[in-house]
Order: sequence, then C-alpha cells, then structure tokens
Amino acid sequence: MLYDELRALARRLMESEREGHTLTPTALVHEAYLRLSRERRIGVEDRGEFFAVAATAMRRILVESARRRRRVKRGGEAERVPLEAAEELEALDGWLSDREAEEILAIDAALDRLGEVTPRARRVVELRVFAGLTLDETAAALAVNEKTVRRDWLLARAWLRREIGGGELAAE
Repeated sequence: MLYDELRALARRLMESEREGHTLTPTALVHEAYLRLSRERRIGVEDRGEFFAVAATAMRRILVESARRRRRVKRGGEAERVPLEAAEELEALDGWLSDREAEEILAIDAALDRLGEVTPRARRVVELRVFAGLTLDETAAALAVNEKTVRRDWLLARAWLRREIGGGELAAE
C-alpha cells in the first residue's frame, strides 16, 4: 500500500545524486525493505513513524555506500562479507561520485554531532529531510507540538548550515 510513497521518498533522497548512477529509487526502497524485514523489533505506531524508520534505513544505505566508496578510494583493506550480502553490496557500489560520497559523509557526521547536542532536533531533521514529513506529521511522530518542531527545525537548520558550510536543506 505504501510502495509508491516509499519510492517517492527514495526519489527525493536521491534527487541531488549524479545522473546515471546504478542505484535507482526502486533499488533503494527494495534494499531498505530487505533490511527492515530482517529486524525483529520494528514497532511503528503510525504512518509517520513508519516513514521515519524507512527514511532512516535509506539514509544508512546511502551512508554505508559513501563509506565504502571512500574506503576503496583511499585504498582501504578488503572487507569480508557473507556471501548472501555480497550481491547487495555489489548492487550499491559505483553509484556515487567521490564528491557525493564526501557530502553524504559530511552530512551524516554533522547529524551525529547535532544528535549529541540535541537528539530531538536531529530527529526532526531526519523526519523532515529524509522522510519528507510535514511539520504536523513530524510533531505527531515525536509526540510534541508543532511549535516545538518548528523551533527545533530552525535551530537544526542553522546549526547544520554552520557545520556543513552553508548548503540548503531539502525540506525547506
């Protein structure tokens, strides 16, 4: 029932990626689904929370791919992976440029630092940018009021701009 919306979410996540990479929004949704289906304790209360979990899974896939690209670029050591995981990794390799990989890793590191300062603001960014939720949907997912989400969103945007260097965040 949610497949088209998940593909739209994946398409938004990949809008800034280079043309012609091998990972498609459909492949990103499928990879996220495979990962989520392996989780034993995914308890989501509502639609917004489900999209937040799915967006987080997709973000992790993008970050892992960027880290793999950096590791290969830097001559990193070969990594042993189980045979069943090799096909998944192969499908994700080569779709990011070096610049895109570095940008994804910079954003991920900045979000980690933001999470250390204010975890709720980090979650607001994840829900707004990666899950594409509105302010109302984000407030409902976090069980806070919209005014709190708006305040966290403004704080997080300013903080991340400073950390990353002035780029615009997608859900503005």
